Amino acid sequence: MPRTGRPREFNRDEAVTAAMLLFWERGFEPASLAQLRAAMGGISPASFYAAFESKEALFREAVQRYISTYGQVSESFRDTSLTSKTAIEQGLRRSARMQTETSHPLGCLLVLSAVNCSPEQQQIQDLLTKEREKVRGWIQDCIERAAANGELPDSVDVAMLVTLFETFLRGISIQAQDGVPYEKIDAAITQLMKIWELSSLEKI
Repeated sequence: MPRTGRPREFNRDEAVTAAMLLFWERGFEPASLAQLRAAMGGISPASFYAAFESKEALFREAVQRYISTYGQVSESFRDTSLTSKTAIEQGLRRSARMQTETSHPLGCLLVLSAVNCSPEQQQIQDLLTKEREKVRGWIQDCIERAAANGELPDSVDVAMLVTLFETFLRGISIQAQDGVPYEKIDAAITQLMKIWELSSLEKI
């Protein structure tokens, strides 16, 4: 049977990836529709709205593309085949490596896109907050598992450790954007993990 209708004028998969990279580099609001359409292969306004409906809808799709690709480094935090300490350490090191690579924008899209988002875009802030909360939940589950299986004492301050590791994780974005190399961040992670060792000895 012959195909009917006009074929798409662009590759949707490539277009979403291009939009993701621009949002990652500039943020949701600073990335204009004109810049997005240009990055996505110079597609027409009609093609853009037919495919994505709105800039916000495109951003939501771009966020999911980021999570399913570059954001997979966070999966280490919920890898129950690893000890909790290894899961936390591996997640931090993998995140630092990804965020400092120069083959794509530096830092984390989920962090940086929220920095320059105005109050009028609360729905975008909420989206990004929700995704970051997922990772925070994985870190918390990981630490609670350590307390339950004896890797850490059951008296350990779980909330403190969650805040400590997540604060470091989110701070990598700014360090990466400021040009701090992976090697320095990696060395800082080595020092950070000594707090886990101290916690296991009930010294903090």
